[in-house]
Amino acid sequence: MKLILTQEVAGLGSPGDVVEVKDGYGRNFLVPRGYAMSWTKGGEKQVATIKRARDARNMRDLGQAQEIKRDLEKMSVTLPARAGAGGRLFGSVTAADVVAAVQKAGGPMLDRRRLQLAGGIKSLGRHEVPVVLHPEVTATIPLEVVEA
Repeated sequence: MKLILTQEVAGLGSPGDVVEVKDGYGRNFLVPRGYAMSWTKGGEKQVATIKRARDARNMRDLGQAQEIKRDLEKMSVTLPARAGAGGRLFGSVTAADVVAAVQKAGGPMLDRRRLQLAGGIKSLGRHEVPVVLHPEVTATIPLEVVEA
């Protein structure tokens, strides 16, 4: 199935990209959630419009992303979590938990989908959490997970 992405989809592409996906994935996930629309010849014109808007937005957002990166890397984010013996957490720290902790520490509002947490954080201690702010800018949030 050939689709045009209307939003960024991790591992697939960004808005305006024409992608080929399995029928079920497109029909049951991407299209109903508004992440993509069916590809047509008329849609090609919309792709050009979406890409132009994205390029203009990226140029404007690059400076802002670099400012946010500087702010995030200077921050000290502490997140209390319940832990057992040996520093192993009951459950794990998720991207939503990290976003809430950053906001509580006085940082900017982040999109949890931009955080690069592979499987979550499962132990106490200091962790580095990468966050993609812009295709060219990746910040690292210093996170200290302490026992609650």
